Amino acid sequence: MDPAQISAFVDQTWDESIVPELCEYVRIPNKSPVFDPDWQAHGHMEEAVALMERWCRAQPVTGMTVEVVRLEDRTPLLFIEVAGATDDTVLLYGHLDKQPEFTGWEADLDPWVPTLRDGKLYGRGGADDGYAVFGSLAAIRALQEQGQPHDRCVILIEACEESGSYDLPYYIDALSERIGHPSLVVCLDAECGNYDQLWCTTSLRGNVIGTLSVEVLNEGVHSGGASGVVPSSFRVIRSLLSRIEDERSGEIVLSALNAPIPEARVVQARSAAEVLGDSVFEKFAWAGDARPIADDPVELLLNNTWRPTLCVTGAGLIPDLGHAGNVMRPATALKLSFRVPPTINAEDAGASIKTALETDPPYGCRVRFELESAMSGWDAPPVAPWLERAMHAASAAFFGAPAMYMGTGGSIPFMGMLGERFPGVQFLITGVLGPKSNAHGPNEFLDIATGKRITACVAQVLADHYRRETIRDH
Repeated sequence: MDPAQISAFVDQTWDESIVPELCEYVRIPNKSPVFDPDWQAHGHMEEAVALMERWCRAQPVTGMTVEVVRLEDRTPLLFIEVAGATDDTVLLYGHLDKQPEFTGWEADLDPWVPTLRDGKLYGRGGADDGYAVFGSLAAIRALQEQGQPHDRCVILIEACEESGSYDLPYYIDALSERIGHPSLVVCLDAECGNYDQLWCTTSLRGNVIGTLSVEVLNEGVHSGGASGVVPSSFRVIRSLLSRIEDERSGEIVLSALNAPIPEARVVQARSAAEVLGDSVFEKFAWAGDARPIADDPVELLLNNTWRPTLCVTGAGLIPDLGHAGNVMRPATALKLSFRVPPTINAEDAGASIKTALETDPPYGCRVRFELESAMSGWDAPPVAPWLERAMHAASAAFFGAPAMYMGTGGSIPFMGMLGERFPGVQFLITGVLGPKSNAHGPNEFLDIATGKRITACVAQVLADHYRRETIRDH
């Protein structure tokens, strides 16, 4: 395989075909179902699926079939099959649903208006994860253009990932015979520590989401007449959170949410920290003199990828500042998002959180923790020698630097599902979500050069997957 030829083809395909399509995709506000319950009526998801389907069908990929699979009352799924030199299967995964707009976009940027600037495509969804289907097919086509053999490939693009992939298990069951038993999974929905080399995700934290509410009164009352007699619902909810989290350090004190960190992951964190240094925390837009939780990049990486954390992501029953009178509010509600270690069962963690928060409520207040979702994390199996060599070779060829391994603080529900269903499968989980790319937040961007290089790396790994018996022998 000629790396220069692969790069030239991939670069041209991105510039002339993929980037224009991604610009049109950014314009579509196809928010994930949990953020747009009327997604079917609005039609945005269908528009995004149709865009990708049209592009895929137009690609001159030998042996390809493209189908939009629809199960009743579920988001659609794009299913692509490319025949290979063998029936050994590689499964390539991505998603096309998006997070909501969020606030704080720069004045000249908009979540639904594509903006090309300094080699980056700004807008919601391009990096997370609209490019996946384009990059996957471009990698396969790059091999075919050189006459390089590859194994059978199946591409799954779901439309429910940002909602926890709750539709995906039904599609996996319905398509199980057509998918087969993959020996390699390629996922293009992950982070990269920098834009200088190929980053391979080795673990994903789980996620537990729920709403905690505290009710003290049935109606609001004058704060002068009630304070000192009626307990503040805010103070009560603050004290309940202390059962879970040490507010001074951020450490999760509920033992059911903690798990030992494997030594191999500690070693990988140290190696990643040596490469990334202070960029582990400098990539964030700090306010004023704010600083990270710890000074050691290794500890910050382990905090972010293996240790449990709590974020309050929303609040209810609290008036905005302009409408806040001298009233003792009858209740307070908070949306809580827990990240749990990759090896923790998220449903068990959710049950433990509920028990800790609801047991023996202060002052007899009405306390409820309503669990909304519980997604377990994932810890990768040991990397096969052929795959490790292939990833390093790909990174050297197209980035000019060795591949790196790193855990990820977020969740990709599909990975744990596949690990359980297909024991022994190997994983290449990577992506373009590098420093300041800000998926889910304002000013999200896709670094186009990184997208091109990752596409070329996938082509290299697909070629080496076909040749892995030879690679193993040498």
